[in-house]
Amino acid sequence: MKILVCVKQVADIESNLRLNASSSWIEEDNKIAYRMNRYDEYALEEALLIKDALKDTTIDVISVGPERAASTIRKSLEKGADTGIHIKSDNPALSAIETSSYIAAYAADKKYDILFAGVMSEDLMQSQVGPMIASLLTIPCAASSVKTELLNNSCKIIADLELEGGVIEQVEITPPCLITVQTGVNRPRYPSLSNVMRARSMEIFTIDSESLIKTDSTEKNESIDYPSVSSKGVVIEGTGEEKAVRLLDLLHEKGLL
Repeated sequence: MKILVCVKQVADIESNLRLNASSSWIEEDNKIAYRMNRYDEYALEEALLIKDALKDTTIDVISVGPERAASTIRKSLEKGADTGIHIKSDNPALSAIETSSYIAAYAADKKYDILFAGVMSEDLMQSQVGPMIASLLTIPCAASSVKTELLNNSCKIIADLELEGGVIEQVEITPPCLITVQTGVNRPRYPSLSNVMRARSMEIFTIDSESLIKTDSTEKNESIDYPSVSSKGVVIEGTGEEKAVRLLDLLHEKGLL
């Protein structure tokens, strides 16, 4: 079985994120830590579990992004992927259709049996890239899977899909297909020392995004902004007795007592 896993590098939310001058994206600098999108970690683990069960399985990992995205691909190789593909783009804020068209252009003639992707990215949270890739490749798509099971010697896949309200929809899907994976479906593994050593010497194949056919995007990110402050806290100072009296007054003023 031949599998392609789509991974994305995102900024770590623990970093001190700042907007750039045009308020179109975050300021890219060396003070920001980047890591693999957590949803994609679960997608990669699903592929690795299939590889564990079917020894003739190979896993390619692909990512679209600037030079720094190569470290996320390397991390995927450390976890057990076989090949890393980096579609290099200097634009750190590609739209969903741009990312999807790059990946679909690469995968079109590679005859993958299954494509895995996280259900969404942590930065944009649009849940669009996976289904768009499937549409461009004209293959079936199962979105937000919380369980996948191979049947009939991998000729069919049963996927449990999470709907609103905790409802589960079970679908049968036939490869070639694309599955987007929800968190909690598995437990992503830590890289073994042998795989870390192996990954150090593995080549990551780099493709210039300009060499691929891209679907023009009609989407334009006008601006992003910090969340508005909806309420403010009040710090009460003084002795314990003074604080208690002031708290009681405040509760009366708000009509809570």
